[in-house]
This record gives sequence, structure tokens and C-alpha cells, in this order.
Amino acid sequence: MSPIDHVVTSGTFSLDGGTWDVDNNVWIVGDEHEVVVIDAAHDADAIAAAVGDRRVVAVVCTHAHNDHIDAAPALADRFSAPILLSPDEAVLWEMTWPDRKPDGEIPETITAGGIELRRLVTPGHSPGSTCLYVPELGTVFTGDTLFQGGPGATGRSYSSFDTIIESIRSTLLTLPGETTVRTGHGDSTSIGAEAPHLEEWIARGY
Repeated sequence: MSPIDHVVTSGTFSLDGGTWDVDNNVWIVGDEHEVVVIDAAHDADAIAAAVGDRRVVAVVCTHAHNDHIDAAPALADRFSAPILLSPDEAVLWEMTWPDRKPDGEIPETITAGGIELRRLVTPGHSPGSTCLYVPELGTVFTGDTLFQGGPGATGRSYSSFDTIIESIRSTLLTLPGETTVRTGHGDSTSIGAEAPHLEEWIARGY
């Protein structure tokens, strides 16, 4: 069994009065006994089917835009697992789940099936955006902070282009170039593929 399972779910993203149809990447990391679910988006049943009979250590949310958290409570309840999220995301979380709080913040490290995921604090796309780095697998789960082709969108409430650029420059681009970047939407990439384009992103302003 692969230490990383990938589920693509479809739904909507709503913010600032707009709504967009989106496909989201859901990542399941661990072994045959226990896993962490990263970004429980849209379809709790599809994610649960991929988890199977494994124990869910936690449902970790890279950030609290509704398309990344709309299935989190249902999935967490099904597996009796905590929802973990940066407290800096509270204002966004409450837009979707005003009557359900996350169970805790993302710790510096979280382990599932002997695989350690390290928290990287990467604000910009949202105030408390968080990436998860797994050195032993040579991969980083970036949510909506870094995509193939540039940073996540910052043209909406509670986001900052200057902040996301600094997060990418000072945190993500310091990782080994061969590190696989597994994103919140779209195709995966690598740190080495994206790093040469930083100044282009700054010049274009998005």
C-alpha cells in the first residue's frame, strides 16, 4: 500500500459573494493501519471509502476556505478523529461552521503509520495557511499556498500577496529541489521546478 493516497472531490468554493466550481485534492498519508487526512473536501463518503478500515489520527486542514473543510466535520465524526487547524483561520472557519469548532491546532509534528508530517507555517493565501512537509517521503502538501505555476490566489478577503511570496521564498523554496509539491488543486509539481520562477511571479503580481 502506498503511504500516500489521493482522492479528487468536486464541489463549490464561495467567498466574497462569489461561487466557483472546483476540484480539490484530498491527501491521505500513513500506512495500512492509520492515516492523517489532509483537507477533507466536499465528499466525506468518497474520502471514507479511501480510508477504509484504517484509524484516522486527525483531519488536518491546511486552511479554512470552505472548499477545503466542508466535509471535515462529517469525516471527523465518522472516524472519531480530531479536526486540526491553525487558530489564525478562525474567521474563515466560522463562515462555514459557526457552531462547530476545530478540536485543536496543528502541532509541530504529527505522526501516522510511522510517517512524520512537519508543520510549516505559510500565511498569505489566508491568515493561517499551513503546509505539511514529510522529509522521508520527499514531499510537501501545500494546500493553496503553492501550485504548479505559482502562488495561490490572494485577491480575496484575508489574503496578502506580499505575505504569500515571503512564505514561499523563506519556507517552501528552502526545501530540497527534488521535493514533490502536492497541491490543494491541480497537478503536483516540485520545488525545483517552481523555484526559478519566483521573480516572474513577483513581477506579474499574482
